[in-house]
Amino acid sequence: MIWTQPEIINWSQLLLDSYSKFLGHQLIERTSEVEQQAKELFFASFVVVSHQTEEDPILNYGNQIALDLWETDWENFTRTPSRLTAEPVNRQERQQMLMQAATQGFIDNYRGVRISSKGKRFFIEKAIIWNVVDVKGSVCGQAATFSEWSIWQN
Repeated sequence: MIWTQPEIINWSQLLLDSYSKFLGHQLIERTSEVEQQAKELFFASFVVVSHQTEEDPILNYGNQIALDLWETDWENFTRTPSRLTAEPVNRQERQQMLMQAATQGFIDNYRGVRISSKGKRFFIEKAIIWNVVDVKGSVCGQAATFSEWSIWQN
């Protein structure tokens, strides 16, 4: 159970705290213990994905709906360079969006095409991208959430 791992519980708290800091409201209701919050985030009805701050960031979190949408499992997802979630033709636009979020702290209403591990294209809408900050306020990653997407027929 992925959400029970201490590093995932800690990262989930950073995701939730950072979202609240930049957006001014909660991503999920946070009335329960941190372990339960990690479980609720993992099984949320919307996508949550993130990466850290490496030069070529590797995905380090994807909740269950993200794993399903990208047609992969946790082990493969968390070994995937973040840039590979978009096709080569869409990577420059994706990079510009990430840079804008890094500068502003977050962006909302992003839309774009993504591709699953098996080549299925999908169009995401109304995505929110935000910086993930640690307890000292230093940027340690970026995350995205969205609940609207449509599968393209290939």
